[in-house]
Amino acid sequence: MVSPDRLLAFAALSLVLIVIPGPSVLFVIGRALARGRRAALVTVVGNTAGAYLLVVAVALGVGTVVERSVLLFTVLKLAGAAYLVHLGVRAWRERGALRAAFTGDGPTPGGRRTFWEGFAVGVANPKTIVFFAAVLPQFVDRDRGHVTAQLLLLGLVFNVIAVACDSVWGLAAATARDWFARSPRRLSLVGGAGGLAMIGLGVTVAATGRKD
Repeated sequence: MVSPDRLLAFAALSLVLIVIPGPSVLFVIGRALARGRRAALVTVVGNTAGAYLLVVAVALGVGTVVERSVLLFTVLKLAGAAYLVHLGVRAWRERGALRAAFTGDGPTPGGRRTFWEGFAVGVANPKTIVFFAAVLPQFVDRDRGHVTAQLLLLGLVFNVIAVACDSVWGLAAATARDWFARSPRRLSLVGGAGGLAMIGLGVTVAATGRKD
């Protein structure tokens, strides 16, 4: 299975990516501010289920192909790095977009609908797709075998961290909605810092990885 040092390195890198406000976090915050704690947590569960579906897809197909092909791996890695930098630049330029999370209105949807909405966001999140396709295979130890199991385990680690972090975002937004409403610029600062961090992550992904 995955060695402890690789597992810890992957967990640290996952945490860096997860804490950066992206489409999933914005969606959770929007649900929390508009619907409250329960909707936020159900959204997080749905979002995580969608993200893990991507892990399974990579582990059972794309991950194996990428892991065996240096050329394909390099192409995906560089494309992923470029896209992460693009997302970071866009997040910096549009750092005030988090304010839109306060505009959610309308009738309260049921738990099932809230779950599937979160699922759709999780499975279509471009940041997560790039991360799983281009970064996840880098942490597999081929000498230990069981590549599929390693990918599934790493993906599980990512999603456990995501559940914890996204839940904190959702609960904080639900309990502090009045505080955020009095100073929406605070969210703009978070978006700007997240953009810079994402740019740094993209550069790191491009500069590291397999050499074989």
